[in-house]
Amino acid sequence: MVVTDHVVEDVDLLVVGGGKAGKTLAMDTARAGRRVVMVERGMIGGTCINVACIPTKSLVTSARLARSAGRAESLGLRLGTAEVDLGLLRSHKEDVVSGMVELNHRQFLESGMDFVLGTARFVAERTVEIDLHDGGRRVVRGADVVINTGTRPHIAAVPGLAEAQPLTSESIMDLRRIPERLVVLGGGYVGLEFAHMFAAFGSRVTVLERGPRLLPREDADIALALTEYLQQDGVALITNTTVKEVVSERGTVRVLLEDGSVVTADDVLAATGREPVTDGLDLEAAGVRTDERGFVRVDDRLATDAPHTWAVGDVAGSPQFTHVSLDDYRIVKANIDGGTRSTAGRLIPWNLFTDPELARVGLTEEQARATGRAIRVAKLPVKAIPRARTLRETRGLWKAVVDRDSEQILGAALLGPESAEVLSVLQTAMWAQMPFTRLRDGIIAHPTMAEGLNALFASWVD
Repeated sequence: MVVTDHVVEDVDLLVVGGGKAGKTLAMDTARAGRRVVMVERGMIGGTCINVACIPTKSLVTSARLARSAGRAESLGLRLGTAEVDLGLLRSHKEDVVSGMVELNHRQFLESGMDFVLGTARFVAERTVEIDLHDGGRRVVRGADVVINTGTRPHIAAVPGLAEAQPLTSESIMDLRRIPERLVVLGGGYVGLEFAHMFAAFGSRVTVLERGPRLLPREDADIALALTEYLQQDGVALITNTTVKEVVSERGTVRVLLEDGSVVTADDVLAATGREPVTDGLDLEAAGVRTDERGFVRVDDRLATDAPHTWAVGDVAGSPQFTHVSLDDYRIVKANIDGGTRSTAGRLIPWNLFTDPELARVGLTEEQARATGRAIRVAKLPVKAIPRARTLRETRGLWKAVVDRDSEQILGAALLGPESAEVLSVLQTAMWAQMPFTRLRDGIIAHPTMAEGLNALFASWVD
């Protein structure tokens, strides 16, 4: 029973949090003529547009251009020395973000949904009380409720780190300055993108990683190749290290390591993962349970423990990619309408936008061997692809794993220019369960990076 002084508004769909899955479902449902309320604390369009994928990839574009300018003479041009203008850089990023925020806001309103800026907390099953940004208050109950509150940067429990007010993957994009010296805590995907980016902007970057190498979930040959390229571009890497303490004094940050060494910097970027935004939601009142890390517990239909209550995107523990969140929307939309769509067996690609970029889908070689299958492994240096030579971007290694019996592709890692685009070709072949020979023998336009697939699947190393 809801205890409140306010009238309870009943709607067909209540969405708490406006990330990719939630906002897409809200707009779709509203366009179908149903009553929809979507509550968002402040990031119109969600994390991806405001502080994640879109602004970071905008800055990646700038970093790549800076590197391209540095090798302009090899392309027959004299451009002089590229200089980063902080104001222009910030303006570029903010222009891209603001344009997408404006587009999203307009789409919200045009869809017919009731878009509410405010902070929601559950007061009963499927019912929230919303503190509006304008000072008012509403109580809304949904026939179905979707929780889509996302995640935020996690600050590791390192002595002195929080007190040093480290940069995070979100705050670093405020671009208050380009630090002369930047220490990145964490050699994962987020940390490496920013490390490579700021090295291109002129920072002296040091990455500290606890494990023996970067990207521990990737095959060693791919990870080591990327490590070499990062070092070539001026990123210093220290692995097998543990941060003992962080000390901030008079604008300088000292990172003390367990072995007694010290790394000094102007700024520290804490790239140590993300945590769910579930505190303050009072999920217990809704009958929704979380796991030991605070992520909402869901089954493979993305249903929570409470009836007609769903969770999507990062907060549901889904892989933290916008394209996965979009698929979560498809699953929940189908299941709200009585379907039985599931997250089981999803083929999820991901991309690391370093330079060159790394694109991955399916099993690594190590994972494939662990299944007991008889496999074949193909490798191709990117310099063997004609298009890479015309781009003057020949760093990289492509790798694919194939089932020896069925000849189907089990997985691939593409490290090289335009890899994220080429990966979709491989993923499509995997969806279609095509034998690798179709890509080996297919007529692919010349000269393109995708043409390298012909050569890759003729380059067996086993």
